[in-house]
Amino acid sequence: MPTSENGSPPVYREIAEALRSAIASGRLSDGDRLPGENDLMKQYGVARATARQALSVLINEGLVVAVRGSGIYVRAFRPLRRHGPRRLSRELWGAGRSIWQTDAGDRGFEADNIEVCETTAPDYVARALNLAENDLVVRRRRRYRLDGRPMQLATSYLPAGLVAGTAIAEVDTGPGGIYARLAEIGRSPAHFTEEIRVRMPTPREVDDLGLSAGTPVLDIVRTALTAAHAAVELNEMTLDGSAYVLQYDFSA
Repeated sequence: MPTSENGSPPVYREIAEALRSAIASGRLSDGDRLPGENDLMKQYGVARATARQALSVLINEGLVVAVRGSGIYVRAFRPLRRHGPRRLSRELWGAGRSIWQTDAGDRGFEADNIEVCETTAPDYVARALNLAENDLVVRRRRRYRLDGRPMQLATSYLPAGLVAGTAIAEVDTGPGGIYARLAEIGRSPAHFTEEIRVRMPTPREVDDLGLSAGTPVLDIVRTALTAAHAAVELNEMTLDGSAYVLQYDFSA
């Protein structure tokens, strides 16, 4: 029976760590059912509230998922490694590959819930893209899924005066995506900036991304600029914080 004395972790965390280790070692694998509250109470000699708290830790970490009326099951999802600089390389989108193909490799990914329209630029978008008041933008909203799991929500804004009438204003932008099409009209991205912050999701984001309770999201705002440093796209992304590893390489 785990015991918590001064300076040691609470009992529920010790139980959670034991279950986490069983998942990491493969003793509990994807789809396996975890011991329930009654099982943990008997095994560790703890109260129901303690057993429930231990299971909640793993649910909040995204390692397991609760199925109503059935139990709690291991969700051994391999996080997606998002390599910031490499995924935006001109060599990739210039060769007709999408950014997501770079991230996902041979894993199955798809975009759904795609919405494309012209709309008045919100103030902060107009400032980022150096637009005049009431200028229009093409807004592209979509959700990305990997191995069937929702991973990311993304909304891109591009000046309508620049991209209206191109494939950028269509649902299917063609090989290489937005950046390849910008290159075709002489506005090839040459520089990118990204800002990242962590927050808790809105109720709608919880639904759209299928998030477990307590899972944070990553907000990434990327601006694409030409060689002359003219902004041609603002992209707002919301990522499932439990599903990503962000990698950035730098030279000293």
